[in-house]
Amino acid sequence: MSVAVAGFGVRRSSVAGGLPEDIDGLLVTAAENVRYLTGFSGSHGAVLIDRGGSGILATDGRYLERAAAEAPGVECVEARRATPALVEHAVTRGIARLGYDAGSVTVEGFDVIAAAAGDATTLVRGPRIVEALRAVKDPAELEAVSRACEITAAAFHAVIEGVGAGVTERELDWQLQAAMRANGAQGPAFDAIVAFGPHSAIPHHEPTDRPLARGDLMKFDFGACVDGYRADMTRTVVLGPAADWQRELHAQVAHLQAELRRAAVAGTLPRDLDAAMRKGLTGLGHDPLHGLGHGVGLAIHEDPFLTENSPAPPLEVGTVFTIEPGIYQPGRGGVRIEDTLVITESGESSALTETTRALLEV
Repeated sequence: MSVAVAGFGVRRSSVAGGLPEDIDGLLVTAAENVRYLTGFSGSHGAVLIDRGGSGILATDGRYLERAAAEAPGVECVEARRATPALVEHAVTRGIARLGYDAGSVTVEGFDVIAAAAGDATTLVRGPRIVEALRAVKDPAELEAVSRACEITAAAFHAVIEGVGAGVTERELDWQLQAAMRANGAQGPAFDAIVAFGPHSAIPHHEPTDRPLARGDLMKFDFGACVDGYRADMTRTVVLGPAADWQRELHAQVAHLQAELRRAAVAGTLPRDLDAAMRKGLTGLGHDPLHGLGHGVGLAIHEDPFLTENSPAPPLEVGTVFTIEPGIYQPGRGGVRIEDTLVITESGESSALTETTRALLEV
């Protein structure tokens, strides 16, 4: 992702400006948040943000050159134990109340940073400022997500063109990964779901050695990763002519998904969209088995969450999220159709995973 150094500085300043009055600094430890605020993509690191928006990135010796290249606009210190080292810097800087990532700090990790803080600094649960900022993508982020979605769609068509009876779920998973990499992805965005026949009725099925048979529904839930940003798409197709029940099931999901995409506009509460999905499914005589969707970006599941009790604020321009209703009939098969969408300047949503949603009979 090409983001100017100043852009990361703006993000850090936004975090500082969003700190409650009773917090003097924020210790950021979640890898995606560290990358968002500094550009550093290594697996070991943490960042300290003070009220002035200044940042200190701590990492160990393995990543110093990488940190210098990826995060030139932030002070970097070497430390085998990044989080206690930054707490010590907070103490030195007179930060009396230090917020921390409650969602990413373990009980053991808290004990470590509490020992570093001693009596000089009080640790408090930090607000989800960074996660809220990440929910709305800037142009560089949208470019990366869009490219990931394009690669995802291209991989789907490349694999579907050659699919035939006898291929296993695992083999198609590998083919999807190869097709995404061949088109420029750095890798898969997450572990794909490739599910044949009755397996397609399992919402989060893991690929097995089950071979594809004529008449099977095939559910593909996968995505590419580009510059750390991810895509998420689900399509359900059938090998050979579809049975009437398969066509009906697919038509129900496709109609509902299209309605929900149209309803996903700026100002809409994510939980209201989820409620609309639940109403639609129950009206068709089906039980909802999962939430409607989730944000997509540096993580495959991030704010906003389109779920029943989601506290997420209304959608706004630049928000990237999924719409993925599904109907599942255990022992028989299931259909899910999922797109990654963005709220555009017009206030309407636009699908970034733009490929056919029709029931393909291959």
